[in-house]
Amino acid sequence: MSAPLLDPSVRRVALVRLRVGLGDLLCSGPALRLLRAARPDLHVTLVTWAEMAPVVERLGGVDELLAFPGAEGVPERPPDPAGWAPFVAAATARRFDLALQVYGDRPAANRVTAALGARLVGGFAPTGWDPPAGTGHLHLRYPVHLHEAQRHLRLFAHLGLSEAAAPPLHFPIGVDDEAAAAALLARHGLVPGHYAVLHPGASAATRRWPAARYAAVGDALAADGLAVVVTGVAGERDVAAAVVAAMRTPAVDLTGATGLGGLAALLRDAAVLVGNDTGSAHLAAAVGGRSVTVFLPGDPVRWAHGGPRHRALAADVPCAPCPHLVCPIDFRCADSVRPADVLAAARELVP
Repeated sequence: MSAPLLDPSVRRVALVRLRVGLGDLLCSGPALRLLRAARPDLHVTLVTWAEMAPVVERLGGVDELLAFPGAEGVPERPPDPAGWAPFVAAATARRFDLALQVYGDRPAANRVTAALGARLVGGFAPTGWDPPAGTGHLHLRYPVHLHEAQRHLRLFAHLGLSEAAAPPLHFPIGVDDEAAAAALLARHGLVPGHYAVLHPGASAATRRWPAARYAAVGDALAADGLAVVVTGVAGERDVAAAVVAAMRTPAVDLTGATGLGGLAALLRDAAVLVGNDTGSAHLAAAVGGRSVTVFLPGDPVRWAHGGPRHRALAADVPCAPCPHLVCPIDFRCADSVRPADVLAAARELVP
């Protein structure tokens, strides 16, 4: 079977995407919508963490989420050993025709995929891992040279779909989102196109450009005539507060003040977003915003968005990119990205 995604006998598909990041799932969106357009008859189950349900629902292209309990070798969350047997039983009961590892370059995800009991098992083949005999045509060696969104499209093209028909990155903004965002702007005297957003948070300490550097960029953008807004999730209040405190000019702190759709509208209407290599950068790209992304240990080949509305500033050190969540040495990558360069990139984008 050279094109399993086009085979009419394949009706129930499981996609193993064991990620917890907003950006990860947004970058899966084009492939999911390509699959839905090519095979509207498929029943697609996304295997991921239960907490990602709101993002999965927004993305579309998925019929159900099968909650993943964790497993050894999958680092996003500690595994729940008691949840493994019920999870496997639930997967087996669905009688999947095809299960695909769409997680990435980690063999543990292939073990999870094989445990689902599907008739056919394929997906990404991680570096150094070889597919079981007779299944090579169902696997694609993990394409580390491509952007994250392109990696998933390339896999689906390998399995029969037309990569040329791929839709762009997208995030839907609803009527309620628009109303909430408009009310928020009015409450703080913000005008679309006349404010800049700073997003200093990130899930890993190594991906957070220092607060003083964000403050320097924020003060300069304020001097240019833009209002400055600081955003983040509720758990990033301390990070955002440090930026606001370090600024010489007032900033509007909207940390934890928006839902996901409201944040999307806020980023769409901003003059520019300056942020770390995290979900806000992908959300801005998905809604047509402008963004400057600071890459410290992250890999811009995998995560930076191209095009005239986006700029990426990458650390200029030999040890970047790297996988560390906490820097084991002196966080030299943060020092290598200068506020003047980030500011210049932002000014290029401001209308």
